Amino acid sequence: MPNTVVVGTQWGDEGKGKVVDLLTARSDMVVRFQGGNNAGHTLVVDGKQFIFHIIPSGILYQDKKCLIGNGLVVDPEVLLEEIQSLKKAGVTVGPNRLSLSEKAHIIMPYHRALDLAREAAKGKAKLGTTGRGIGPCYEDKVSRVGVRAVDLTEPEILEEKVRSNLREKNFLLEKFLDAEPLKPKPILDNYLAMGEQLAPFITDVSVELAQALKEGKRILFEGAQGTHLDIDHGTYPFVTSSNPVAGTACSGAGIGPNQLHHVVGIVKAYTTRVGAGPFVTELEDETGDYIQERGKEFGATTGRRRRCGWLDLVVVSDSARLNGLDSLAITKLDVLTGLETLKVCVGYEINGERVDQRPASLTRMAACAPVYEELPGWKDDISGARKVDQLPGEARSYIRAIEDITGVPVSIISVGPGRDETIIIRYPS
Repeated sequence: MPNTVVVGTQWGDEGKGKVVDLLTARSDMVVRFQGGNNAGHTLVVDGKQFIFHIIPSGILYQDKKCLIGNGLVVDPEVLLEEIQSLKKAGVTVGPNRLSLSEKAHIIMPYHRALDLAREAAKGKAKLGTTGRGIGPCYEDKVSRVGVRAVDLTEPEILEEKVRSNLREKNFLLEKFLDAEPLKPKPILDNYLAMGEQLAPFITDVSVELAQALKEGKRILFEGAQGTHLDIDHGTYPFVTSSNPVAGTACSGAGIGPNQLHHVVGIVKAYTTRVGAGPFVTELEDETGDYIQERGKEFGATTGRRRRCGWLDLVVVSDSARLNGLDSLAITKLDVLTGLETLKVCVGYEINGERVDQRPASLTRMAACAPVYEELPGWKDDISGARKVDQLPGEARSYIRAIEDITGVPVSIISVGPGRDETIIIRYPS
């Protein structure tokens, strides 16, 4: 299998974890290249559920190496908890199986405090962030005052940064956000202790990848969230704080673009969104409830109920352009079983004008009405299908419609949560 990038084409929660898990079997290394523990990837293997927030989904394969790239912001406490949780489940995680980029930025307690206090201050205008400190950590990165993983191994540098940053952060917390200030010593004691535990994992991921490429190893790049949560290309300001598009695999892992060979876009068979923000095809009726309940649509990170709606192919087509998609992986097709009629959004109408791309203006976005194409549904259980021709004709027509409208071929179809409940049409090539 060539070096492959896996990205979400909607607003996250598309089921990337399962697809990464499947493709890991044909890869040697799996790299996460952006985001933080505001994302959760859920896998079901042998009936057991695993949820990952920072560690790449490929960690369940004992013979694969997983890497956390410089493009992430990492909460060390969450990372250590994941390592311990995996050990309890019988999955050994040591430096031979997991690397953390020395250049990855570290989420500090003041980042979480600022995140929560800002959301509280916004009231009804809140963005719906997870409160994990992701945005404030990326802010410090861009402001050039961030704490990096390598700083956890250098006590003097860490102390200098923490004390300097707290002067500003405490002023904001106390004087502007009416929140409690933080003290430096507990932070330093805790983070230096966690730094000692993580030190064996901290390395130059870019150099490690370069060596792997020289050896001809196959690398899988795993993104978090979805294209329409991208800080540049998403429904701003209702977006995440990083770039979940495929191009970020280069900057977020430290490799050149000529090393990426195939981009797989994950498409949930319908559309969901967590938190606030525009959602043209949202269903606030019995059909929306049906999809939400059958799909068990609750956030893996927050537990929040996801908003559900018909498949929006305007959104997916935009993602095909932004990511240069080579193929699509359709997930949760089985959730639509039982619906008599299905709808897919093929365009928007704004004040009588047809548009085929998502507007940047939230005012225009709010005025968008979906232009639907209707397709017949199916009633047969499809979870046992392992080939396309084992699907009902209506399900095959639904897949063809996605291919025709987006112009991207479908390579994988998920018909259930289990690793084996999958139709592989073709692997990336």
